[in-house]
Amino acid sequence: MKYSKNICGISGEEIPFPEIIELNVGGQVYITRYSTLTSVPDSLLWEMFSQKSTKGLARDTKGRFFVDRDGFLFRYILDYMRDQQLVLPDHFPERGRLQREAEFFNLPELVKLLAPKISKQNSLGDEGCPSDPEDSSPGIDSARSLGSLGAAAAACASLVPSAMDGKRSGFITIGYRGSYTLGRDSHTDAKFRRVARIMVCGKTSLAKEVFGETLNESRDPDRPPERYTSRYYLKFTFLEQAFDKLADAGFHMVACNSTGTCAFAHEQTDDKIWTSYTEYVFYRE
Repeated sequence: MKYSKNICGISGEEIPFPEIIELNVGGQVYITRYSTLTSVPDSLLWEMFSQKSTKGLARDTKGRFFVDRDGFLFRYILDYMRDQQLVLPDHFPERGRLQREAEFFNLPELVKLLAPKISKQNSLGDEGCPSDPEDSSPGIDSARSLGSLGAAAAACASLVPSAMDGKRSGFITIGYRGSYTLGRDSHTDAKFRRVARIMVCGKTSLAKEVFGETLNESRDPDRPPERYTSRYYLKFTFLEQAFDKLADAGFHMVACNSTGTCAFAHEQTDDKIWTSYTEYVFYRE
């Protein structure tokens, strides 16, 4: 359907796009207004949807416009394009990846908002992985402390169980994205899909100790043992297997949280596809 609009400098021209547009971004379906997608001049979406023809745009099997990017992070891209403001959840762990998406969609102001900020203590803000300060080695700190406290303190410290067995305290967070379909008749008809990837966040040395050869480090290679990372993931896809390994290493779950979004699976039915992100926090004393 073609119609005339006066949006983003396109005055009086026939636009080959409907007012409401469906997008498939990396498998996630979004429904938004044409004016939202063209709200930031010279952005990638503005260029895509300011064309005089739709022939050059990729579509999925249902005719939705397809963009091969991270479908979960695109929600924040779309939110920004609605009012040019950035609002992220507390302790958002994927700021660096979102900045990369903003660069891809050619949103320079959003890129600036996502750039790591230097605090007064010369430490990075939310996205601290590239230059996060190294924790000093507990062994070195203990040696210095014991040197100042004397032989008596050294004898007491040697009795601490954690020093005897060599295991160090710390947190490991397990996260995953999942999706399932709910039918209109009953919530008991939920059909859960596979967990595609189990993410690991924590200190490199702890992650390697717990998961060993099952830890995939390809997304963040050569990270020093005392640095933190949120880019590791496991080579297996069973949550119970991850929990067993953490339990065997002496970790206990201390917190968990989950967020989810919903979209209709089919236009002719009331079935809904829920997508969620869940995190489990484990700690070892």
